[in-house]
Amino acid sequence: MLLSEEFGASSSTRRRETSRALCAKLTRALNEKISRSADASGAPMAQRLLPFAGVAALLVTWDLAIRLSHTPLLPGPVAVGRAIAELAQKGFLIKHVVASLFRVTWGYLLAVAVGVPFGILLAWYRRGGLALAPLVEIARPISALAWIPLAILWFGVGDLSAVFIIFIASVLPLSVAAMSAVGGVSSVHWNAGRNFGLSASEIARRVLLPAILPRLLVGLRLSLGIAWLVVVAAEMIAVNSGLGFLIIDARNAGNRYDLVVAGMVLIGTIGLALDAAMRSIERLPALRWGYASAAGRAA
Repeated sequence: MLLSEEFGASSSTRRRETSRALCAKLTRALNEKISRSADASGAPMAQRLLPFAGVAALLVTWDLAIRLSHTPLLPGPVAVGRAIAELAQKGFLIKHVVASLFRVTWGYLLAVAVGVPFGILLAWYRRGGLALAPLVEIARPISALAWIPLAILWFGVGDLSAVFIIFIASVLPLSVAAMSAVGGVSSVHWNAGRNFGLSASEIARRVLLPAILPRLLVGLRLSLGIAWLVVVAAEMIAVNSGLGFLIIDARNAGNRYDLVVAGMVLIGTIGLALDAAMRSIERLPALRWGYASAAGRAA
């Protein structure tokens, strides 16, 4: 009887100790999981906040520089914010932004429709590429702004001249980017397509286009930045609307340098948004393989 009681007491003690040990293990595992999830969520949050911290530091530095220098030549961030609000209140903000985006859209899309197929054809047909590539390289360094007098002569002052200048600025870099992308396709892809008996059109559609898209998107992104840069310069000369015209008009209107800087801020903000849109396209699952393979080769 005493033995059974002692055995029962010892077994119950062992069960309590086992329960305590199990609870301690579960608590430690739960704490580790919480800390890992906090670290995992905290790191991306900190990375997201870094650009905003940089912008805030720039604004503070800008404001302090204006206050300490006592110079009226450059407006402060508060004055620029009021100028943007004034443009929005009077309806000029939407008008100028839409005008600039309209010209960039048409000029850039025309450049993509012409430049990408042209570059692919030059790389596909080697003899044609050898004959025409030097002409492309000669014309590419010519600044698009040098075409402004001819654009005004041919199309007059208006949207067509600005669209033409954007087209000229974007089409040749896109052609070179397409040629480089085709030249970077591995011979394994070409041989695989031929071994499967694909025709030339099928190789172009099922082998070439998927292979060049990751590298071609880099050229598309850079060309979009060039198009946005050129439209502002073209609007200062060839049209009477848009963000470039806003800057020139504000300068000519007198001491409205707050509007001048406001136009510059709007240009940079919209350019950043356009670049972010292109980067989001680069991160699509169908295109990430190109960057992953490039990273693997670099490693």
